[in-house]
Amino acid sequence: MHSPITLEALHILDAIDRRGSFASAANELNRAPSSLSYQIQKLEQDLDIMIFDRSGHKANFTEAGKLILDRGRAILSATEKLVNDATLLANGWELDITVAFDGIIPVACFFPLVEELGNVSKTRIRLQEEILAGCWESLATDRSDLLVCPKVDTLPQDVKSEVLGTMSMVWVAATNHYVHKRSGEFNEEARQKYRVIAIADTARDQPAMSVNILEKQPRLTVTNFNAKCQALVEGLGIGSLPKHVADPLIKEGKLKIISGTQAWDMELIMAWRRNKIGEAKSWCIQYLKKNWRLV
Repeated sequence: MHSPITLEALHILDAIDRRGSFASAANELNRAPSSLSYQIQKLEQDLDIMIFDRSGHKANFTEAGKLILDRGRAILSATEKLVNDATLLANGWELDITVAFDGIIPVACFFPLVEELGNVSKTRIRLQEEILAGCWESLATDRSDLLVCPKVDTLPQDVKSEVLGTMSMVWVAATNHYVHKRSGEFNEEARQKYRVIAIADTARDQPAMSVNILEKQPRLTVTNFNAKCQALVEGLGIGSLPKHVADPLIKEGKLKIISGTQAWDMELIMAWRRNKIGEAKSWCIQYLKKNWRLV
């Protein structure tokens, strides 16, 4: 069925509403006002409805006209998106890219990437927080295209990785936590006596992973990194934190490093599947190689 409503007509209605008059809309569209008036009157005749109420000093949209205007704008927006998406694909750029990252890494680390990618492409980017095995599951199941997380001992066969840097980690507990009253080496036997604060693995199907948690150790599992920090400050248990996160809380007197422990460095890597490389992913990989830093 042929519709008398064209994209040109929708652009005219949009301009009239934004500019407030036929004359101003005609000026924006570089058309004569009489040409716009004729096209709208022709559309009203073809549809057999009144788009404008001309009974007053100024023509105003009727309820039917407002409906065409509102839904027409949605059509114009969808058309623009269609053109942009087609252009992206034609030039080898993905429409969307998802960058997953372990929750221990601040999301702000990726904001410069988002800004710079927007300067070179219209690819839509999603930043997705995952935890432990959920990171690798997201990559394996195409929930993510690129992954930044702590290094693991063995990579999946179809995955390539690059080391981005290190993150210094420390063992901490609330300043008034009874772990600070102990003496002696803080070995596994000693750790097992204290509740550890853990973050829930986001893996849906793969077996969950755990880091620095003993099998028989009491634990409190929370859903995100911020909740872990809050639980530690409240004295609900012990746990490891990035040094750059722990240091301000230590200076404020909220946390204290557990005696008998040493800070250690954890490597952070960027990983991606070898068989799926588009322009946006390739650009992101090169950008992170050159510009990665913890904020």
